[in-house]
Amino acid sequence: MKKILILIFCIFSFQSIAMEKQTTFDIDLFKKAQSDGKVVVVSSWIKYCSSCASQMKVLNKIEEDFKNIVYLNFDVRNEDISNLLNVEYQTTLLIFKNNKEVYRSIGETTKEKIYKAINSSI
Repeated sequence: MKKILILIFCIFSFQSIAMEKQTTFDIDLFKKAQSDGKVVVVSSWIKYCSSCASQMKVLNKIEEDFKNIVYLNFDVRNEDISNLLNVEYQTTLLIFKNNKEVYRSIGETTKEKIYKAINSSI
């Protein structure tokens, strides 16, 4: 019985993580932010990915903590966006400045390292 309850808890936990994720990436918004001179942070995710949820938790606060930052994210299964940004894996983090990619990592979820990458890109 205990194992069944744990399984049910895990299923609902993963579903709540998945429900929070919604693609915010829009090519026009991406291009406009870059043309306006903003630093653009883009992350990829996939449903039920706990490391994606951890990364997004950190990234959801960056626009509050940094000026001139735009944060966008997308489901890595969206082939149009994945191909545009050359992203193959979930939890990929990209930072763009002056219309150029200046940072890329896969699987980074720690606030300190993510903020360090953003600070070095500003």
